[in-house]
Amino acid sequence: MILYLFYFFALIQLFFSWKSLENGLEYLRFFRSELGKPVSDPELYASVIVPCRDRDRGLRENLRAVMRQNHPAYEVVFVTDSAEDPACAVIREVITEHPAVPSDLVVAGRSIATGQKVRNLIEASKRISGRSEALVFVDSDARPSPGWLEALLDGLRGAERGCSTGYRWFIPEKGGSASHLRSVWNASIASALGPDTSRNFSWGGSTAILRSTFEELCVADNWEGKLADDFALTRMIRQAGGEVRFVPSCLTASVEDCTFRELLEFTTRQMKITRVYRPDLLAYSLIGSALYCGTMIAAIALLFFSSGVHFLFIALFLVLVLAAGTVKAVIRLNAVSLALPGYSEEIRLQYKWHAVLWAFTPLLFLWNDIAALFSRRIVWRGIEYELESAESTRVIGKGRSAGIS
Repeated sequence: MILYLFYFFALIQLFFSWKSLENGLEYLRFFRSELGKPVSDPELYASVIVPCRDRDRGLRENLRAVMRQNHPAYEVVFVTDSAEDPACAVIREVITEHPAVPSDLVVAGRSIATGQKVRNLIEASKRISGRSEALVFVDSDARPSPGWLEALLDGLRGAERGCSTGYRWFIPEKGGSASHLRSVWNASIASALGPDTSRNFSWGGSTAILRSTFEELCVADNWEGKLADDFALTRMIRQAGGEVRFVPSCLTASVEDCTFRELLEFTTRQMKITRVYRPDLLAYSLIGSALYCGTMIAAIALLFFSSGVHFLFIALFLVLVLAAGTVKAVIRLNAVSLALPGYSEEIRLQYKWHAVLWAFTPLLFLWNDIAALFSRRIVWRGIEYELESAESTRVIGKGRSAGIS
């Protein structure tokens, strides 16, 4: 009876493994197709808003990358919550180094009932140039390529009520199993983006939206009380009948390491935010990770108590699932290497890690999902929040954070 119950769930897992592999192939085809298209500069004057808090690892190089974009018509608005923030000194230095790029440093002040990053974005959006035709948001821990802004703006063509977006790709600086595991965990989310605009979501670390759309949707007003700017923006666009376009060339490198404590804090925080803003996605993640972990652990245990044809079936199940996951991890990295040619050597070193660690990420997701079910409290960049609902955030105060990502 136990064996046949296992076979039932094993067949479901095999189906999901096959679909996941198919999605990986579609991901690669999409990258090849989109990256092969020429970018026709839309000549929009863009306001690039960079919210900063504390000194990210590699902050100076990240901000320099924002100031060295190929696009000829843009300004950069850096924003912090305090003039004493450690990032301010770096920001002023980078502004001085690039006098040809119009730029400014805005101090938003401390937030009371909204996520600090969202508060920063709201204040910065009020300080953009009157010439601005598009708003672009990029996180301070992202290091965009020179063509990033141009490609992101090109993605707005025909998206009057939508936005274009990229996503992060973690590249460990010195390596280490925790840093690589975070990269693999994040990769599973990155590969959910693709040609289907109905399934895509905006990522606040690399998103562009027309100013007319931003104002029509009253984004700044609707951000009040929110913690997750990107989840909220995606919902606004969906409700307006718009679409979210993923631009593969705007996949953005985040070059940094983390400890295991930082890994757990980051991944659990993401799922707690997901629980509040997209509980359906948390449910899918919980079911999928529980199915994988349950069937794989059961298969390994049953091997010790099975013989003959049952032993062969169980062994075949393990081989097929592991093979499908490993091939997808390799395919995904092949796609990413096309989008991040400047990091070809670093990505080459990631293959062996991704080919192995993908098998353990469902266990990490399961841990994150269960933790998210029991708490809505997070610490993000040194500030503790209680996620009361998708519309309300309570700022508790300073909290102890393992990292600042």
